[in-house]
Amino acid sequence: MVQKIGHRGAKGYVAENTLESFQKALDLGVNGIELDVHVCASGELVVFHDFTVDRMTNGTGEIHKLTLSELKKLKIADAFEIPTLEEAFDLINRKCWINVELKGHETAEPTCKLIEKYVSEKGWTYEDFIVSSFQKEELDRTRAHNTEIRLATLSQASVEQALEWADELSAYAIHPHFSLLTDDNIHEAKKKGYKINVWTVNHYEDIQRLEAHIIDGIISDFPDRL
Repeated sequence: MVQKIGHRGAKGYVAENTLESFQKALDLGVNGIELDVHVCASGELVVFHDFTVDRMTNGTGEIHKLTLSELKKLKIADAFEIPTLEEAFDLINRKCWINVELKGHETAEPTCKLIEKYVSEKGWTYEDFIVSSFQKEELDRTRAHNTEIRLATLSQASVEQALEWADELSAYAIHPHFSLLTDDNIHEAKKKGYKINVWTVNHYEDIQRLEAHIIDGIISDFPDRL
């Protein structure tokens, strides 16, 4: 059974990477939620995709140069707050697993520490998380910090590169763009024991084609289409 993974929550329905979008994804019965993290100027992990707040909010500036209190004053789509990663974890609360994409720099260690806190203090397990990134350096740091955290290598250009990184990192999964998949590279990934979760698949014809392959999860803005 291919798992339904909400992209930045349920981005097709509610503004991305907001608590409201994560709740919508849960309401649609997802198996997992993908979200993005940066470290802001005051040190907290915040859930946000871009490196600047310009596209998504009524403010301007680089996210790592703004404090949490400054970020909390901004509005996404005139309505929603930028959440912290802790707020996202508390809302999702083990109702599905969470794919934390390390988007910003220096995100590996604080993400590891927060995951460890939820595992040691709040009854979560490492199976509740996957940590992914396009940045190998952040994945290297994650692996060096904690070998129990499940890693996924993201790729927009090459499944072969994703597999190479996965081998080096002893990763759990590869997360390639769906257009890169072939019978051969799926077979290679499966032979090596990796899960395959693909992004970002929104059109019914693409979903049907992918579901004919032996993959594990589909990341979509419209998880109810899966």
